[in-house]
Amino acid sequence: MIGGNHERNNFSIGVQIHDKNSNNWFSPIVLGTGPKPSQGYSAFVLEQGRILVIKKGSPRNESIWFLEVDSPYVREQKKLLRKEVVAWSKGVRGNAEKPIVISGPSGVGKGTLISMLMKEFPSMFGFSVSHTTRSPRSMERDGVHYHFADKKVMEKEIKDGKFLEFASVHGNLYGTSIESVEAVTDSGKRCILDIDVQGARSVRASSLDAIFIFVCPPSMKELEDRLRARGTETEEQIQKRLRNAEAEIKEGISSGIFGLILYNDNLEECYKKLKKLLGLDEVTSVNGVEIEGINLPTEHTVSKMEDKIIIQETGKETRNKIVLDISSLNGGAPGRTRGILVDAIKF
Repeated sequence: MIGGNHERNNFSIGVQIHDKNSNNWFSPIVLGTGPKPSQGYSAFVLEQGRILVIKKGSPRNESIWFLEVDSPYVREQKKLLRKEVVAWSKGVRGNAEKPIVISGPSGVGKGTLISMLMKEFPSMFGFSVSHTTRSPRSMERDGVHYHFADKKVMEKEIKDGKFLEFASVHGNLYGTSIESVEAVTDSGKRCILDIDVQGARSVRASSLDAIFIFVCPPSMKELEDRLRARGTETEEQIQKRLRNAEAEIKEGISSGIFGLILYNDNLEECYKKLKKLLGLDEVTSVNGVEIEGINLPTEHTVSKMEDKIIIQETGKETRNKIVLDISSLNGGAPGRTRGILVDAIKF
């Protein structure tokens, strides 16, 4: 049951589950960031274990939400947490290009390949800004180099399912939040994630529909030569990186996480192959287009007809009708639910 509590002329929203056997109500674990209080709500039960929630009197990018109660993501979280779970997801009109996950051992050149993509297609690609609990270094800016977070806050958000992947390094937490990836996608750009194999495994297990690419060196000897040529590490550090790289390459190739494997034996040729894999080999200019929200009338009634939600404006002589086609939804918690088609009718 989705219920509202009155708060300063608005209604907040909460979720409870009824156990028919015991006739008791209880509150499940609620993952994701849910809707803020609004003037009112309409809700419809959909297929695929979702409930559509429409907020009244809300900004266009805050009006459509989905509560997942029996989706694959929710079922997986129930197994992990061994408790009842529901998850919120914001609804977005239209679709977006898949994010790109690029992994590979240190020194393989993946950072250079990503920089080349960003330079040639500045309006097409964007980086998600990672979170960390370590203190900022000189010249580092919050929200640009990292989101510098309080450790207790980040631990709670990880527990609440707001991170795609995370790791503890020397006592500090590092991670990629779902919101940071979706923010890049909402701006009309393809998000690039430069993460290790373990991070890629976590992303693969999430509902994020991404392209996974692993970059290999032509040989371990070539990788060692590149690491030594950088001149930034001690012999002990180089040997450690080589040991880690060997294990990472083995896992990257054999794990089944990565659908695409690139061998960086020649940077220019490798970059051409990367562009071809992404369908960019003949693209000369791409402009990002912001993903639009859904502009609903403040006063309206809502009805459902098969896979369409009809939103009828009220209180005016000239009434507008908005039809939401939800037959091709994709994505979902812990990220956005995309694929909503919108048709506005005036009469």
